[in-house]
Amino acid sequence: MGRARTKTRHRPTIRGDHLFLIGRTMRDFTPSAIFIGILAALVGFASTFALVLAGLRSVGATDAQAASGLMALLVTCGLSSIILSWKTRIPIAGAWSAPGAALLILTGEVAGGFAAAVGAFLICAVLIIVSGLVKPFARLVASIPTPLAAAMLAGVLLPICLAPMRAIGENVWFGLPILVAWIIGLRLHRLLAVPFALAGFLGVMIFGIDLPADWASGVGAAIIPDPQFVTPVITVSATLSIALPLFVVTMASQNVPGLAVLHAFGYRPDQGPLIATTGVLSFTGAFFGGHAINLAAITAAMVVGDEAGPDPARRWAGAVVNGIAYIVIGLTAGASVAFVSLAPPVLIEAVAGLALVFALITATQTAFANEDMRAAAAVTFLAAASGITIIGVSGAFWGLLAGIAMTMLVRRKDA
Repeated sequence: MGRARTKTRHRPTIRGDHLFLIGRTMRDFTPSAIFIGILAALVGFASTFALVLAGLRSVGATDAQAASGLMALLVTCGLSSIILSWKTRIPIAGAWSAPGAALLILTGEVAGGFAAAVGAFLICAVLIIVSGLVKPFARLVASIPTPLAAAMLAGVLLPICLAPMRAIGENVWFGLPILVAWIIGLRLHRLLAVPFALAGFLGVMIFGIDLPADWASGVGAAIIPDPQFVTPVITVSATLSIALPLFVVTMASQNVPGLAVLHAFGYRPDQGPLIATTGVLSFTGAFFGGHAINLAAITAAMVVGDEAGPDPARRWAGAVVNGIAYIVIGLTAGASVAFVSLAPPVLIEAVAGLALVFALITATQTAFANEDMRAAAAVTFLAAASGITIIGVSGAFWGLLAGIAMTMLVRRKDA
């Protein structure tokens, strides 16, 4: 009887186990993890949301559809951070494809309008899912030479990064304050450059532009975006102009660096399910106007570093907080869209261009680092930057195709 009583007294209950696990989990949500998670979401949103809006509008979205697309991207980014980090106990942050948004600006509206663009977003999402689940397909994507993928990205980014100078050329008193604010922020800290540029943009809007008398009430009334379901249309031109280049730049310039950040801090998750999950969420968000989400790189470096806490095993909590913050921002993003819609398009592109300067530098260095591939990279870069359209297909696709063809011819000749 004594043994039985002892065994009963020490047998853990199901309720006790759950409470213990919940308590241990909540201890991982340290003040540093909560702070860095919220900060990473604010930096990720403020740095490129103007770029996303400009990209969606460029391919034919109305203001309401652009707001819906931004909300869809923020919510799906947040869900990816929460789901992946909670499941793996690794700090995995989601983000939208900023280079993909730049691609949309360069591509412009395709035949079929925004519905065709949404169809291309869906195809891109399917390709991302397949690349995560089917290893031979992932190897095929990885076989695209890195200099060519970087050259295509650099060509896409170049026209956007020229926007600040175009803004100064159109109105020096509008464009120059944004550039000066960016430089001041950069002088203080690199992460402050884009928020300072955004502050300069807000200053120009408030003090330099004649806003409607009821602009404040209009912005306040549009706090929560209205989800806009878009019936997709699949077209060949949108697939070649948007879907394939968007897939390449999202994988090469976002998912691969995102995995590299995790590896650099000692985290080695199974990458296939991570990429496939971002593809599934991208597929869902595409119906509401979102172009693509992926693994974060820049903001990922914030949630995996020492700032998120001294114990690497507990930093996953910061990524979960990051996801929650993204969802909250997404549900109140309508006010940002309503305010930005009052600005001249060149000012929005100026902020977006400044946000991509360092991405352009990195892409250019990677594209032309290999001497044997510089000619092929140059062809890809020039075609992507030219903005040409042949049979309804943008130069980004033709540039990548031409670069691959040149690389294969050169290698065959050497062999």
